[in-house]
Amino acid sequence: MVGRKRRVFNVSEAIEFLNQLLVDNPLLPFLIPVVLVVWAVERWIFSLSNWVPLVVAVWATIQYGSYQRRVLVEDLNKKWKQVIVNKSPITPIEHCEWLNKLLMEIWPNYLNPKLSLRFSSIVEKRLKHRKSGLIEKIELQEFLLGSSPPVLGLHGTQWSATGIQNKQMKIEKKKIMRLGFDWDTTDLSIMLLAKLAKPLLGTARIVINSLHIKGDLLLMPILDGRAFLYSFISTPEVRIGVAFGSGGSQSLPATELPGVSSWLVKLFTDTLARTMVEPRRRCYSLPAVDLRKKAVGGVVYVTVISASKLSRSSLKGSPLRRQQSCSIDGTSEEHLDDKYLQTFVEVELGELTRRTDVRVGSSPRWDSLFNMILHEDTGTLRFHLYESTPSNVKYDYLASCEIKMKYVADDSTTFWAIGSESSVIAKHAEFCGKEVEMVVPFEGANSGELMVRLVVKEWQFTDGSHSSNNFRVSPQQSLYGSSNFPSGTGRKINITVVEGKDLIANKSGRCDPYVKLQYGKVPQRTRTFPHASNPTWNQKFEFDEIGGGEYLKIKCFNEETFGDDNIGNARVSLEGLVEGSIRDVWVPLEKVNTGELRLLLEVVANAGSGNGWVELVLVEARDLIAADLRGTSDPYVRVQYGSLKKRTKVMFKTLNPQWNQTLEFPDDGSPLELHVKDHNALLPTSSIGDCVVEYQRLPPNQMADKWIPLQGVKRGEIHVQITRKIPEIQRGPSLESEPSSLLKAHQVSSQMKQMMNKLETQIEDGNLEGLSAVVSELESLQDTQEEYMVQLETEQMLLLNKITELGQEFFNSPPSLRRRSSHD
Repeated sequence: MVGRKRRVFNVSEAIEFLNQLLVDNPLLPFLIPVVLVVWAVERWIFSLSNWVPLVVAVWATIQYGSYQRRVLVEDLNKKWKQVIVNKSPITPIEHCEWLNKLLMEIWPNYLNPKLSLRFSSIVEKRLKHRKSGLIEKIELQEFLLGSSPPVLGLHGTQWSATGIQNKQMKIEKKKIMRLGFDWDTTDLSIMLLAKLAKPLLGTARIVINSLHIKGDLLLMPILDGRAFLYSFISTPEVRIGVAFGSGGSQSLPATELPGVSSWLVKLFTDTLARTMVEPRRRCYSLPAVDLRKKAVGGVVYVTVISASKLSRSSLKGSPLRRQQSCSIDGTSEEHLDDKYLQTFVEVELGELTRRTDVRVGSSPRWDSLFNMILHEDTGTLRFHLYESTPSNVKYDYLASCEIKMKYVADDSTTFWAIGSESSVIAKHAEFCGKEVEMVVPFEGANSGELMVRLVVKEWQFTDGSHSSNNFRVSPQQSLYGSSNFPSGTGRKINITVVEGKDLIANKSGRCDPYVKLQYGKVPQRTRTFPHASNPTWNQKFEFDEIGGGEYLKIKCFNEETFGDDNIGNARVSLEGLVEGSIRDVWVPLEKVNTGELRLLLEVVANAGSGNGWVELVLVEARDLIAADLRGTSDPYVRVQYGSLKKRTKVMFKTLNPQWNQTLEFPDDGSPLELHVKDHNALLPTSSIGDCVVEYQRLPPNQMADKWIPLQGVKRGEIHVQITRKIPEIQRGPSLESEPSSLLKAHQVSSQMKQMMNKLETQIEDGNLEGLSAVVSELESLQDTQEEYMVQLETEQMLLLNKITELGQEFFNSPPSLRRRSSHD
């Protein structure tokens, strides 16, 4: 029988463990005598239990286990770093079928929804700024990436070495992964609604139903694994399949709309080339904690400190104006000329630009601080170096560099830039207010680098909270933030234009500034403040709150006799404003080099809106315009109340329709808009008039009967009856007087079943006109059912509120009244 091998006691390991234990627990030398004294007292004076040796044994076992785990983790990290920092240039190809199998498993339920949501927001922002000449307006209606994930590393993966700048500003070799990327999918659904420009008037739907992207990806871990950078080695091959049609049809090929497919391919490839083709890289963070907050903007302080090693001959874009001397040794005075180089730096963040003063020399120092505004959770700071020649009106562009920044889900910020020889410079700020200094070389230049200091003052979030240095607002305090209110909630936003600072004067040195504000379609304007570059207005304006990420647009003007000069623009996100608090912000003006405005932002609830609902009866219309060639129309009404949209049934071949249809909406003070449309089965619908129904000042529970003229057309009126229903004032209706909303909903459901049978009959008969009529009635019945369900939910909410109020009154009443009511 083979004896069990006994483990030899290792003295050095025990000493190392004790030393590590003393480092982790500095109070251990004082704790051990106390434990021994307590144990001795209990052992020899009075013995109650044996808990002291047991506690000591358990504590020692836990400490030794944690020490062993730490040793194991350090050993694994050393082995991982040996693999990553391996000096061999390229490793053999590794097959990664396992990666694609894993991707197939997690794509449908995790990656596809998350990436679809992320990319849809990016596409929406791009479409607002760039569109084809044949398209007047375009909006994204649907974005789904389909069920087919991309194929990664079809021909294997490889590790190669690159340089990453460490904290000591030295380049150390790191490993990067290279793998193929091939995505060929035909089941994605990206739907765009386009309003066509002349000569192609009308609306059209553009459906992207196939996508092909093929290229080679680089993955680069940074910040000790807290994030990685990714990019394509070169511009990938891109093909986009487009279908085009009007209404619900996408049967026409893309060639029917010239230029759309090529425009989308160009837009896509240009975006990739600017953002994630080497040496441009995007960042994906791997935070240890996810606070699940979405940043919508931020404030960053940028300090341009200094530059070094500047030389005209090596900087990109500089004119080669070498001043050759006629000395005997033939040496050049070029280096001497660099001492008199006059330069400044222009900082750019989106459309916001700021400029330093001019400094002299090859190593100028500026120490210029700028307040910059971010309008999303990422941003690119660009630094452009210019030469200022006193004898030249124009500035000579020399070089540029850029730093990218991104909000991380653990409330930190990541910065990264392109280093020398396409290496990586990456920094991490764990909290707002932490200073980060970066030395970034100018791109495309043989020499020259820029030192900057970055401080994120605050990040702003959709839930009404914001993180800043030594100040954090909890999301629980923002129950009435923008994320909890749909668009058109009836809340008011008060904006006070307080003052301006360092505004631009005209050529004669005079500045008579005023400010224009626009939120949605409502413009406002301050008074003109004469002879002041630092004016004080203190003017307050009120706007109705608009959802959907609408920005407050600001334009600042200098009043002139023959046309006012624009001296700066800005835009401010009003998401995340909390009731009961005032936000004080300094907004830098864009498209100019100086100037800021101070605003006070406050959101308040609309006192005019109660807990009831608005009842709208669309009775009839008369004298409508003829939209069809036969001299008639097929009118229906589309009602928009804030973000809610409803419609009536279609009345065929008439200019005097009678709907007699009732619609209900929760009373939140939103604008009530009526859009009268002409129904077409195949072609896009056409407008035959619009109007707005004023109801906010109506007395509660009193019906107003109105004939309202239609706008945008030569003639036509619509007859409506509008009532603001307030249940607290109404008498309770009897059960026999009116059927319940739930019963009505069931009646509508049975009517819809009958309509479905009628629809099948019309399809079998091939009657297109009858088919269109049945579809219209089905839509109207569906809207009616939704109305009754909304009414039922509203009544339920009001009943619960009333029960809560009665209960509160009961508990607040004197005890004598409670006893009397209980006896009754």
